[in-house]
Amino acid sequence: MSFDLNKHIYRLLQDEPFFAALSRQIDKRMTRTVPTAGVGVNKSTGYFELYYNPDYFESISDKEKSGVLKHEFYHLIFEHVTDRLPAAGMSIPWNIATDLAINGFIREYLPAGCCVPGEGDFANFPEGLTAEAYFEMLKKNNPQQKKGGPSDGDGSEPQEGAPEPQEGAPEPQEGSGNGQFDSHDSWGEHDAQTKEIAKERLREMAKKASEECSKSSSWGSVSSQLRERIMEKLVGTTMDWKKLLRYFVRTSQVSSKKSSIKTINRRYPYIHAGKKAHRQARIAVSIDQSGSVSDSMLAAFFSELEALAKIAEFVVIPFDDEVFESEIFVWKKGQRRKHDRVFRGGTNFDAPTEYVNKHGFDGHIVLTDMYAPMPRASKCQRVWLTDKAGAENPYFKTKERVLVLR
Repeated sequence: MSFDLNKHIYRLLQDEPFFAALSRQIDKRMTRTVPTAGVGVNKSTGYFELYYNPDYFESISDKEKSGVLKHEFYHLIFEHVTDRLPAAGMSIPWNIATDLAINGFIREYLPAGCCVPGEGDFANFPEGLTAEAYFEMLKKNNPQQKKGGPSDGDGSEPQEGAPEPQEGAPEPQEGSGNGQFDSHDSWGEHDAQTKEIAKERLREMAKKASEECSKSSSWGSVSSQLRERIMEKLVGTTMDWKKLLRYFVRTSQVSSKKSSIKTINRRYPYIHAGKKAHRQARIAVSIDQSGSVSDSMLAAFFSELEALAKIAEFVVIPFDDEVFESEIFVWKKGQRRKHDRVFRGGTNFDAPTEYVNKHGFDGHIVLTDMYAPMPRASKCQRVWLTDKAGAENPYFKTKERVLVLR
């Protein structure tokens, strides 16, 4: 019977609340196409995946299993999967550099033969540097290293120019070329849109995980140094509301990609079907007509909708305590619209929610001052766009995304 990682996650990460919280938000996929394990972004959904070889996991100890998991999750946290690759693209030095940036923090959990700063070939490499810093050190030490060497974990021999093992250096595991044990093969394959979606999802994942740790007052083995780095780089990152709004629209588009035998798969041509993308999402935009929603808010929002109309179809729904169906219009690509105010009544969020639920939209954006009772649940993802006062002093609390229009 194959090793099912999902059945063992709790046991492996019971003393690691941060990694356990991350793990719950990552899809796990059993595969024997990689010798060991790896993480990446699913190009069709924009969600993170951890793929693992069950035979490999059965062959290592529980401590090493938890080390492999933490190693993969750190690749996500350090944004190795979602940041752009070096100018030369994927290469052996970059693969090694990303591993060095992680392994110094978890050396006692790792299987034998991994790339670790301060050990073996990397005895003169200090601990705690970024992948970019290690990459520059590797380039200086190995100027002949060529792009296009063996992928991590594919069992190939190192190419000419790879670092020669020093006396006393740890021996790489079988099939782990250059002392690496995991696969980075899928990094850099996703398009710019999927990458932006994944980066925003990573921020959400890190935020949720850090909140859980704060409540329990425990981060497990995550050091204070790494904790500060995570909070500063991910959780504390503030994004422009326009970027976040674009992210919201794009997440509605990704789900519409479908397999097509007429589209060539770039990675496996003529073996697997390609993906044909239908990127036109249908988004409902409910605009609160109450007088407390300022004209400047409406103007800024309509300006951004004009730009977003290039990638989505918007159905604009004016409302106060009811939806004014005679005033609803479709904002199509290339159109310009004035931010006219239709009415100035009270506010009831149930009215637009009922309309959107009934008509089957891909997403729902609500422009409002947030001053009305909590609405009923939405059947599609919903985001709230308001000003600073509305975000800081809302009439109701919600777990849905609230964007501050500045």
